[in-house]
Amino acid sequence: MPLVVFNQKGGVGKSTIACNLAAISASQGLRTLLIDLDQQGNSTQYLLGGPADEDQPTVATLFDQSLSYSFRPVPPTDFVLATPFENLELMAASARLDELQGKLESRHKIYKLREALQQLKQGYERIYIDTPPALNFYTRSALMGARGCLIPFDCDDFSRQALYTLLDNVQEIRADHNPELAVEGIVVNQFQSRAKLPQRLVQELIDEGLPVLQPYLPSSVKVRESHEQSRPMIHLEPGHKLTQALVALHDGVWAARA
Repeated sequence: MPLVVFNQKGGVGKSTIACNLAAISASQGLRTLLIDLDQQGNSTQYLLGGPADEDQPTVATLFDQSLSYSFRPVPPTDFVLATPFENLELMAASARLDELQGKLESRHKIYKLREALQQLKQGYERIYIDTPPALNFYTRSALMGARGCLIPFDCDDFSRQALYTLLDNVQEIRADHNPELAVEGIVVNQFQSRAKLPQRLVQELIDEGLPVLQPYLPSSVKVRESHEQSRPMIHLEPGHKLTQALVALHDGVWAARA
């Protein structure tokens, strides 16, 4: 059930897509969790309006716990924060993720997130994971613990070349560590329907047999307002064409997984 949103290229709308899909799940009455594994904390900022307070638990606290043995480890649910949105909770990012990464790798803690997800699945109907724009320890942890992966794609040649490498990396993790992992699809983001280049690039991906999802998410300045107000589109403007595209994408992804 956990769904990873991942691309090794930055600036493709990864956090925006993860947060908006999570908000839509929650708005449909489903108890939803978003886990922010990116130390930049864009998803945390989007949903909380700022970083988590220093005294609040974060995903870094969860990983920190795995570095010290305890007879009674704190359950993963204790590292979850409420958001202003009904049914939507967050495991917030932290700048400490960077300093922890080397320690976690050296202690072979790559499966700790998968163990936490097994427990978290008991309390949530939807779990989304926002990952860093790199195939690092945290991204690998997420892909090893999830069932599905969504890949945002913004229509340019650099994104296309990175896409092939990304698909190879996901396939390698599936073969070596997580046979249940599947690429649910490629999410075309910031699509300009009247421009020839995006149309050509997307059509070439389809012709190659890649799992390009419908609908394509249109380019819109409304996203900036959504970020500034820390309100996902379903709460900011439910009738907007981008919101409706996100809802259709959300419903299609989960219908295919049913």
